[in-house]
Amino acid sequence: MLDGRTTLSKFLIDTLDREPCPAQAAGLSALLIDVAAAIKAISAVLTRGALGGQHGSAQSVNTHGEEQKKLDVVTNEIFVQQCEWDGLLAAMVSEEMEEVYAIPKVYPRGEYLLAFDPLDGSSNIDINGVVGSIFSVLRNTGEPQAQVGESAFLRPGREQVAAGYAIYGPSTMLVLSVGTGTHGFTLERDVGNFVLTHSNIRIPEETEEFAINVSNERFWEPPVRRYVQECKDGRTGCRQRDFNMRWIASMVAEVHRILMRGGVFMYPRDSKTSAMEGRLRLLYEANPMSFLVEQAGGHAITGRERILDVQPRRLHERVPVILGSKQEVERIGRYHGEYDRGEDKPFTSPLFGTRSLFLPDFTA
Repeated sequence: MLDGRTTLSKFLIDTLDREPCPAQAAGLSALLIDVAAAIKAISAVLTRGALGGQHGSAQSVNTHGEEQKKLDVVTNEIFVQQCEWDGLLAAMVSEEMEEVYAIPKVYPRGEYLLAFDPLDGSSNIDINGVVGSIFSVLRNTGEPQAQVGESAFLRPGREQVAAGYAIYGPSTMLVLSVGTGTHGFTLERDVGNFVLTHSNIRIPEETEEFAINVSNERFWEPPVRRYVQECKDGRTGCRQRDFNMRWIASMVAEVHRILMRGGVFMYPRDSKTSAMEGRLRLLYEANPMSFLVEQAGGHAITGRERILDVQPRRLHERVPVILGSKQEVERIGRYHGEYDRGEDKPFTSPLFGTRSLFLPDFTA
C-alpha cells in the first residue's frame, strides 16, 4: 500500500477483509471505521477551541477523583454515540465512566469490547496544548446474549485484536495496529478521509531522548533514579553520550514522538501515593500503547514485567509504564532486576560518615 494514496477504509479492507487474519476479525474493520468517525468529530470540536464554549471545568470529578473538563464529558459522549448503535460492540469502558457501559437494548449486540480514554492530556486544553484519544479492542469471549460485566474486560493486553490513538495537533493523526505492524493515518480535512502517511512505523532500538516528570524524582525507586542520573550525566558519565529530556504531560504526545523518532517514556511506580502501583490505567492507556509500541519494534514494561502480560484485577487498575526504544527499556528492566536481587546497593562505610560543618542534631 502506498503512503499518501491509501485511505483507512481501503487499508482495513485489504488487511482484515481480504487477507487471512489470525484474529478472525469479521466486523473489526467496521468497528474501527466507527472509532475513526468519533475521532473526526472530536477533532472538529477541538478545532473550534474556546469559540466552541467547551473549555474549562465541568464542575465534576470522574471515577478516579480527578476534575473533569467539559471536553472530557463531551468527547466521552461522542465515542459512545458513534460506537454503540451498529451491532458490533457488546460493551464499553471509559476513563470517564465508573462502570461498564452496556449497549442499550434498542441496539443489536456485537462481539467486541471497546475500552477508551476519550481525551488524554485534557489538562493541556486550556493552554491549547497537544491532546489525544486512546482506544483498545478485545473480542468478547462470553455468550453472545449474556450480560457483559467487568470480568469480560479483565484480560491481558496481549489479547487485544486492535489498538490505537488519535493525536490532535497541527494535523489530526490516527495511529493504529490490528496486529500487523503499526501504521499512521493523517486526516485530510477537505474530504474527511484518513490517509495512510506512515506505514509500518519502526522505533529505533537506540535513543538519546527520555521523557519523565522529574518533579517526582524524590518518590522514584532506585533503579529509575539510577537510569535518569546516568542520562543526566551525559558524556561525563558511564553512558558516554548526551541525552535530551522531554515532558509534555500527555501520554499520546509522548508515545507519538517515540514512534516517530525513538525515545523512552517513563511513568514509573513511585511512593507519592503509597496505595497506587502506578499512575496510568492499564486497560485503556498502558495496554493499547504497549501494543502499538511492540508492533513497532519497541518494548513496554512495568519495570518488572511485560505490560501486555499483566493480568488486570480491576476495571480502572493503574500500572507503572516504561516504554519505547528496545535497548533502553531493556536496560531499565535490568536495573530493576539488579535492585530486586540486591546487586545494586549503594556503598556505605561503617568507618566514615558524612562530613559537615554542623554538629548532628541529637534527640534525647
